[in-house]
Order: sequence, then structure tokens, then C-alpha cells
Amino acid sequence: MHTYRALFRTPEYTPLFASFTVQASAQTVGALALGTLVYDSTRSPLLSALSMFGGSFAQMIGALTILSAADRLPPRAALACTALIFAAGTAVLAVPGLPVAALFVLVLGLGLVASLGSGVRYGLLSEILPKDGYLIGRSVLNMSVGTMQICGFAVGGVLVVALSPRGALLTGAALYLVTAAMAVAGLSRRPPRAAGRPSLRETWHTNVRLLSSAPRRYTYLAMWVPNGLIVGCEALFVSYSPHHAGLLLAVAAVGMLIGDTVTGRFVPRHLRERLGPPLRLLLAVPYLLFAVDPPLPLGAAAVLLASIGYAATLLLQERLMALTPVSMHGHALGLHSSGMLTMQGVGAAVAGGVAQVTSPATAMALMAAASVTVTLALAPGLRPLPELQPAR
Repeated sequence: MHTYRALFRTPEYTPLFASFTVQASAQTVGALALGTLVYDSTRSPLLSALSMFGGSFAQMIGALTILSAADRLPPRAALACTALIFAAGTAVLAVPGLPVAALFVLVLGLGLVASLGSGVRYGLLSEILPKDGYLIGRSVLNMSVGTMQICGFAVGGVLVVALSPRGALLTGAALYLVTAAMAVAGLSRRPPRAAGRPSLRETWHTNVRLLSSAPRRYTYLAMWVPNGLIVGCEALFVSYSPHHAGLLLAVAAVGMLIGDTVTGRFVPRHLRERLGPPLRLLLAVPYLLFAVDPPLPLGAAAVLLASIGYAATLLLQERLMALTPVSMHGHALGLHSSGMLTMQGVGAAVAGGVAQVTSPATAMALMAAASVTVTLALAPGLRPLPELQPAR
């Protein structure tokens, strides 16, 4: 499967794509609204960053406790229920007078639910598509995220001004309701991919099995740590330039869209392994420019260029699938998503803390330097796999 036409002719891919797209727009609008709401009330870069990405901390809790359910629940029902929970939780975040502590408790709770939803969604994707269609299918979902972030951050900025941050949060809640309806209407009933009941023991057993392999362990670390450090840079956009944060976030989404489009559709298979290392470095190196506090146009150009490097994660996911039995794909992809989002939360917290004692621009440069260091340290464990090399 090498064309978009063939991809969208695959049964059930279109409704999965549509529901995913609406959910991405809900997350985008809600994140910007929540970050703005918290920053307006606290004037704290740290709390603003944590409100946008702090729910990611709960992702790893979910990965350690409930992730075995990702392959043991009916996918359609699980996706619809998680969307409904997000709709309710986002609506509660818009309640006037909600204490900041209660807000963060709710954000963490939603992050726990998200850890399960990611495993269900991406496991279903690997079930819907043939093996050679996963990369292009996932790249299109990533492109959808990029497009919705471009539109969502632009529209979200307008909604925050026109309706207030709370009004924008309610808009996000309505979009989650649409996501649930689309999942029910467009996806067919499927049995769980694995037998047995979800349990803490099964979750731990599968996690240990996944991480006991050194090639998989290096792959996970490469998807989690450098990515999370750079998302920490993005978490500082609101405090770096409060009036242009939506623009910077949208520019980052454009870069991600470019990278996923080119990598998923146009890079031949035999070049993917070679492309991975430079993309992993590209993700961080342009942010080093913020050490000199560049003017906004130059900073935006650096963000655009760096965000193309997010395509490296797409190639690492293909590597993970090659290293993992099909019966564990949902769990493996859920662990990837949970770990990545957890590290994004860690990155946001670290970046916010550094910005508190230095400046947002300096913090972004330091996070980028850390990301480059980690990427170089992991490089020896990411040598090309024989089964992913071109046939001789």
C-alpha cells in the first residue's frame, strides 16, 4: 500500500481518520484555552506549561496499570467511551472558580484515560491496515494532527479572544462529543484483539516483555526522551511570546505536517533507516538559536525547521512494529504513546522550572542542547535492523 487512494479505500480507515481528526482539533483548542486560562490567573510559565502538558504524567501511570485493556476491550466501544469522558472532563475545566489544584487533578485524570485510548486507537489501526500500510496510515494520522493544530491553534486563538478561554474549552468539549458519535457510527464492532481480562499483572508482564529486548528499549527511549525535551520548548511559547504563542504553535504544526507528509509518502523504504539519524538531530538543533533570543520571524523559522524532525518518531514506530509480535501491537503502541506523552510532561515541567530562574528563550536553548546530547548517546543502539534493510 503506497498511495493515499488505496489507503482511504481500506474499510474503516476513513471513519477512524475522521474521528481522530475531530479529537485532535478538540485537544488543540482545549490545550491552548487551558494554558491561557492558567497563565492569565497565575502569571506562571511553569503552571501554564503544566496545564497544557501535565496530563501526560498520568500517561505512564496508565501504562503501568490499565494498558493491558488496550488489546482486551472492543475497540469501538472503548474509543467512544474515552471521547465521552474527555467531553465531560473538558466541560468541568470550564467551570468558573475552579481551584487550580482541582484543575490539575482533573487534567491528570484525563491523562490516565488517554493512555488507554491511544493503545486502543493505534492497535485498531494496525488491525485495519495491512503490514505494509501502517507507515502511510500512521503518517496520515500525524498529518491530520498537524493540520488540526494549524487550524486549531489559529481558531483557538480567535475563540479565546471572542469567547474567553472558558468558552473555548466548552467548544473543545462539544468536539469530543462529535468524536464519540463518529466512532459509533463509522466503526464496526470488533472483538478484542487478545483473550483474557485486563489486569495489573498482565500489564506488568507485557511491559517487562517489551522492554526486556535491548533493540526495543533503545527504540522506546529514542521516541520518548528527545521528543519530550523539545515539547518542553513548545510548552514555553505562551510565556516566551504571549501574543504570538498561537502563531508559534501553528508554525510547529506546519513543520510536523511537512515532515510526516514527505516521510510517509515519498521516502522509499531503503532510505528510511538512513534518514532517521539526521531527522532526530534536526528536531533539536534549530532550537539552539534561542540562546541569542532571536527576533520573532527568525525564531518562527527555527521552530518550523525543527518540527520537520518529528518525522523521526514515525520511522521509529515502524522499527518498533518490526520488533514486536502482532498480538502485542496495541500494548506496544500504547506504551510508546504513554511514555512519549509522559516525557512531554516531564519536558514541560523541566522547561518551565528552568524558565522561572532564567528566561523562556534560555530555557528553550538548554532543552535543545539536552535533546541533542541524548540523541547522540542513543545512536549506537539504533543501528539498522537486518529485516528493514533493502534486499540484496
